[in-house]
Amino acid sequence: MSATWGKTRIRLVLGDITDQSADAVVNAANSSLLGGGGVDGAIHRRGGPTILEECKRIRQEDWPGGLPPGKAVITRGGSLKAAHVIHTVGPVWSGGRNGEPRILAECYSNSLATAVRNGARSVAFPSISTGAYGYPVREASGVALKAVKSYAESQRAPEEVTFVLYSENDFKTYKEALEELE
Repeated sequence: MSATWGKTRIRLVLGDITDQSADAVVNAANSSLLGGGGVDGAIHRRGGPTILEECKRIRQEDWPGGLPPGKAVITRGGSLKAAHVIHTVGPVWSGGRNGEPRILAECYSNSLATAVRNGARSVAFPSISTGAYGYPVREASGVALKAVKSYAESQRAPEEVTFVLYSENDFKTYKEALEELE
């Protein structure tokens, strides 16, 4: 399934983010940037020590208290097919009463801005915050796609943005949300 917004092609694929050969893959990181479970752990394991070492440097030099939700930073991709990893911290779901939609949208727009600043022409996103952070996939898919659409239609964006969904259910949910935006 695909769409075009501005000059950016949007794709939905079922798969593993660590197998993507985009210029940059996005990591649904925790604020420590030091690895964890889910997407974060998979990217750190598959990408190897380069990613962890660069994350430690970012923590020391730029974010000693941890990366705040909605912000984005970039490292090399290590052993991944992708040249870079963009790390962003999504919001923990608490019913949508604490600015979760705004913070989640910032994850996507700040990741895209980081990609553009670093010359990435293709970016692959997971479904940020929908695992351990508990954001409902239906709500998250709408926020994610609207944020990317808004960014792509209003400023210079990567040529291709791929949403890599790990489960059939997530893929179906994102597909329905994309169809609603078309």
